[in-house]
Amino acid sequence: MPKLTRLLPVLGLCATTVALGAPAAHADGEPTAEDFASYAEEAFASSGLPGLAVTVTHGDEVLMAEGYGTDSRGEPITEHSPMRLASVTKSLSAYGVMKLVEQGEIDLDAPVAEQLPEFSMADPRAGEITPRQLLDQTSGLSDRSIDIADLEGAESLEDYVSRLEDDTLTSDPGAEWAYCNVNYNVAARLVEVVTGRSYDAYMKEEVFGALGMEETTLSAAESDPAEGRNELFGMWIERQEIGGILDHSASGGAVSTASDMGHWLVSQTGEGPVSQEGLDAMRTPGGGEDYGLGWGVNETGGGRALVSHSGNLFTSYAAHGVVPETGYGFAVMADSALLTDDTYTIMEGLIAVSEGRDPVLPEGDGAYQWALGGLTLLAAVLGAVGVVRSRTWAARRGSLWGAALRCAPLLVPVALMLGYRAVVTVLTNGRHVTWEQMTYFAIPLTVAVFAAGLAGLAVIAARVFGLVGRERRA
Repeated sequence: MPKLTRLLPVLGLCATTVALGAPAAHADGEPTAEDFASYAEEAFASSGLPGLAVTVTHGDEVLMAEGYGTDSRGEPITEHSPMRLASVTKSLSAYGVMKLVEQGEIDLDAPVAEQLPEFSMADPRAGEITPRQLLDQTSGLSDRSIDIADLEGAESLEDYVSRLEDDTLTSDPGAEWAYCNVNYNVAARLVEVVTGRSYDAYMKEEVFGALGMEETTLSAAESDPAEGRNELFGMWIERQEIGGILDHSASGGAVSTASDMGHWLVSQTGEGPVSQEGLDAMRTPGGGEDYGLGWGVNETGGGRALVSHSGNLFTSYAAHGVVPETGYGFAVMADSALLTDDTYTIMEGLIAVSEGRDPVLPEGDGAYQWALGGLTLLAAVLGAVGVVRSRTWAARRGSLWGAALRCAPLLVPVALMLGYRAVVTVLTNGRHVTWEQMTYFAIPLTVAVFAAGLAGLAVIAARVFGLVGRERRA
């Protein structure tokens, strides 16, 4: 999300890919299901991921829906294994709202407050926000001005919306684009008020049920997916996903399967309760950003229009996309979250196969894991050596001021450690980041940062004690 909460890409690092060994598209026109399956198998092996699910559709036909690897319970992943969709949920949620728009139940361009009287904020501009602006992320709602931690304690969507009363906007509605999960949860509450049903019930009956998505829910408790995983220096660690309002949420709570995603992608050809006109409206960018209603809008490597959305949680990643011109649809889901997200890279590879181009293979995050593991080990060794030699170092130093200046470089890793969370918050455009979150997919980076910071702190402390002892002896 946009590729949310992916730390290293936000810091400017990108996953590397390689084209060697990647299967080319079928030479005789349209690629076959076997072409897509062949690439998916190679991509899974190349990525180093422990588990993956892939779906490819063409028009109203599901070409493949397969699972690869095993989940954290040791069970084979199949086309029926429940996988978290993360922010891919937003596309499904926008579809649910659009259905009500076409039924005349929701006005996309009327103020939300007129349709949802309980919605109010400590900012008069909030009264101008429309459902369209919620869905295309131009409402002015932002993590920078909203108490996200408070919202995570909400027990219902009604409670969630009521907690916004003390918050403000960062811009006029419609003026700027800012990715914020709050937008979709406010829209979900609007759905509840308009339909008189819980958001879960509405989506289950009117969207998932209507599309034949019987294995899809907005609650992990109902679908019971296996726990996700994070990698630390080559070791896979089973982790429980961070909870809160995420469960049942319209912004990232959906759990689905490769089989059900086939039904979903087929619906994007107009074979569903939302008309082609409605689908086109959802794929129209607004607010000066390449983002429509629940879909990012860009191009394939072959120059065709592509609507897509990625999803990033702390223990799993997902991506899906549709190429309207060719009628192909793609979904990729991983039950692990690493320093890099290969689900979107794999989806791009599948798109390349559909266009007759050479697809790239993901390389995983092995290079980052090795580099950060090496940095952690180096910091530990240098810290230990510095502590052991601190007394000798103090004895050789001249004035205390000179010694202090020589210690100054050690303050850099210490400052980075102390300001780590704040730096990440700034680099993610004010997104709400907690220390707990930094111990999930970013754990190799977090360990390396703290190893360097603690090593620097230990050496400084040892040198100070050495200098104090020297002065006493003098």
